[in-house]
Amino acid sequence: MANTSSAKKATRKIARRAAINKNRRSRVRTYVRQVEEALASGDKAAAQAAFKAAEPELMRAATKGVIHKNTASRKVSRLAARLKVLSA
Repeated sequence: MANTSSAKKATRKIARRAAINKNRRSRVRTYVRQVEEALASGDKAAAQAAFKAAEPELMRAATKGVIHKNTASRKVSRLAARLKVLSA
């Protein structure tokens, strides 16, 4: 248990930040899942629309420090490659 007032405040800040990060991470997973479901169904238009929505969400999460920049880039790249295969 935190003893000093500054430690108590730090605990509150950490809890608040963790909740925000959890929400952002959840949003990213949702958007990525939507792309993957569209790819699995073979719906090219839906997959492109979902990818177009997911890419900025991934990069925003990277900017905010929720996920690493390289992780976001890797996910975008792999989704784009799968979308390209579907389009071809």
